[in-house]
Amino acid sequence: MQSTGDKIPFVSVIIPCRNEEKFIGNCLDSVIKQDYPREKLEVLVMDGMSEDGTGMAIKEYSSKYPFIKRLENRQKITPSALNKGIKHANGEIIIRMDSHAVYQKDYISKCVAYLDEYKADNVGGAMITLPRENTFIGKAIISALSSPFGVGNSTFRTGSNEPKWVDTVFGGCYRKEVFEKIGFFNEKLVFSQDMEFNRRLTKAGGKILFHPDIVSYYYARSDFKSFCRHNFNNGVWAIYPLKFVKGLPVSLRHLVPLIFVSSLLLSAALSSFLKIFLWLFLFILGVYLATNIYFSFKISKKESDFRYLIVMPVMFTVLHFAYGMGSLWGALKLLRRTG
Repeated sequence: MQSTGDKIPFVSVIIPCRNEEKFIGNCLDSVIKQDYPREKLEVLVMDGMSEDGTGMAIKEYSSKYPFIKRLENRQKITPSALNKGIKHANGEIIIRMDSHAVYQKDYISKCVAYLDEYKADNVGGAMITLPRENTFIGKAIISALSSPFGVGNSTFRTGSNEPKWVDTVFGGCYRKEVFEKIGFFNEKLVFSQDMEFNRRLTKAGGKILFHPDIVSYYYARSDFKSFCRHNFNNGVWAIYPLKFVKGLPVSLRHLVPLIFVSSLLLSAALSSFLKIFLWLFLFILGVYLATNIYFSFKISKKESDFRYLIVMPVMFTVLHFAYGMGSLWGALKLLRRTG
């Protein structure tokens, strides 16, 4: 599929990366196989001063494929990589890609076509999450990250059978003029910079489209320790950006774990003074456990594996509590710095 207009637009793909020797090759291979005309494409790989073989791997690809270029990102953080890439981009359309993902061969062409067809300001699609290690725990983690109970109404994670307007997407395909209108990614936000940018975009009247025909495959952390740490950090950066920006950079679903954890802690603390708070604590916990078991059973039935019924309640609980405690820690850091 190509752009619906007579003129095929020039596209700049920006890939932030750092120490991604294991993944950058598969990512670039999937970009090389794209059905979009190569003469209308450049790939800017923003290397955050990698200390492994990532830089050498990118150089090998660029020597074989001149449309692939390596640029240094001395700040070593994602928003700096994105901003530098956008400023160096020659394309009228900017597509952000992740080095931990591979992309269907029509990914770029469909992004460009739907950006024009729907008159959208940002377009993305389904991110099918896969485990980096093909273990049972890895698969259970992926099930939690792909479940509506695990991640709420995050459409690019849970999927949809039809196109819909959303608050954010994975990666994103933008017209370059968008950055001229509302600015670049906030370099103070080590994480959450994409969600904050998309919030600014929608507040400015922009429209973000999810389309199920656009498909990528993302390799997520699939060991338990990384799962815990990653969700805690995500929770912190759902709240802590308030130090740097006006208004929350995330949508309501990102605050649910904070509300859940805080309500449990507060009702437990107050239960020693008033019995009604004990009942409230038990009610909240009971509803959560019942819902948790229900979705765990659905996954177990879908996978035809009874082990999921045992493991999934743990995964969901860790996901929600780690995220919620991270948000609580982010709020405390914010209060400490403003106090």
